Amino acid sequence: MARDASSARPRRSRWGLWTPVLLVLVVLATAFASFQYDVPRRLGWGDRVADAALVAPPTGVDLPSMAPPSPVADPLVATTPDPASIRAVLAPVLRDKDLGRHVVMAVADARGNVLFRGGTSPGSRAAVPASTTKLLTTTAALESLGPATRFRTSVVTGAAPGRIVLVGGGDPYLTPKPVSHDDDRPAPADLRTLARKTAAALVKQGTTRVRLGYDDSRFSGPGVNPHWDPTDVGAGYAAPITALWSDQGHPDGGPVTVDDPSLDAAQVFARALRSAGVKVAGTPRRTTAAAGATELAGMDSARVDEIVDEVLATSDNEGAELLAHQVGVKEGFGGSFAGGLEGVTTVLGRLGVRLEAGDRIFDGSGLSPATRLTPDTLIHVLALAIDPSHPALRTVATALPVAGFTGSLAERFQDGPVAGRGRAAAKTGTLTGVHALAGVATTPDGETLLFAVMADKVKPEKALDARQALDVIVSTLASCICS
Repeated sequence: MARDASSARPRRSRWGLWTPVLLVLVVLATAFASFQYDVPRRLGWGDRVADAALVAPPTGVDLPSMAPPSPVADPLVATTPDPASIRAVLAPVLRDKDLGRHVVMAVADARGNVLFRGGTSPGSRAAVPASTTKLLTTTAALESLGPATRFRTSVVTGAAPGRIVLVGGGDPYLTPKPVSHDDDRPAPADLRTLARKTAAALVKQGTTRVRLGYDDSRFSGPGVNPHWDPTDVGAGYAAPITALWSDQGHPDGGPVTVDDPSLDAAQVFARALRSAGVKVAGTPRRTTAAAGATELAGMDSARVDEIVDEVLATSDNEGAELLAHQVGVKEGFGGSFAGGLEGVTTVLGRLGVRLEAGDRIFDGSGLSPATRLTPDTLIHVLALAIDPSHPALRTVATALPVAGFTGSLAERFQDGPVAGRGRAAAKTGTLTGVHALAGVATTPDGETLLFAVMADKVKPEKALDARQALDVIVSTLASCICS
């Protein structure tokens, strides 16, 4: 007779029935023991033994003595970059005729000790640095202002009831409205949000109608540097520099700049205030906020180190000029082009950077074709940026575009030794007839080399060829085993 399924199962004793339950209890007890005696100790609870070697082994256990381990590789030996090797690899590529008749270059070790000077210059070692000038400006800004400093745009009460004043704090990235941004970067301050905060404060006071003034007195004129090429200004490479603007004086972020960025920002704010429910009588007028005026609302900029990162990664002329003006204010020389330059050079001097003979600086961005710097000066600034004893300056090094990968070098370094890609990070410099690179290279043998190379007599039709030649020079250095 066939048996059904149930009759085919073996019978279990009462102990067998409880076995799974007991196993679960054992597992839970073990888990509790783990929690009780492992996790709390890792979190800092309970007793601790200062030295594991002091814990005696269990009774009856004989631990073998441990022999010293044998090395698996030769120990690292400190090396020194060889100037003769550096000269041997760079001399041929520096003679590229696409670079024109005035090329200067210097290479130094990580401490700034110059190992090589070369080029095709029969005369002065100084050359037009273009945007590599920003290395000086950003270094001075981090040192003088501090990496964590922010610039505040605020709205304060005016001299009479019903009057308010929009006060510019020199925020280089103030926008007309909220903008999308990377999660790892702070949202820039914007005038629309500031208007909503201001409207809320006014309505709370029972005020729904105001007259608006604007104060940009933190900086002083002129707005346009007299040493800039009018053609570059007309092309929108830099707006008039002021302590209050919106989208850096470029409406909608386009190339065209407004004549009066402060007035434009005040008008943008007035429209936003009206949209927030507060009537604005008349047109905004330039004024100076009273000392001690009550703040109704305010918004802070990004940190200085974040601004430096943006300025160097994108070669932002206007951002660099605002940083220079801020240094001028902080150092007591005033927020102008002249005050900014005085402040920057003063701060660099405190850091031990002395301008070389032939150095002349006329702005904070490098837009002036009249500026001259030697490669040595740029190298001294880079040495500070990677010096562990100056941690506040580190952003200057970390913000540099990486050869062939990021920022203004993302589409470059397609030629030359492939080993150079990713091994160099540099600030670019470009003006009509001028091409430059200054930065840091890590060679295959582990050496950190600082470099600066400038060519400022390039024929306009050779611009792309000259840029490519610089890429080859830096790739050659970065791929050199020159120890």
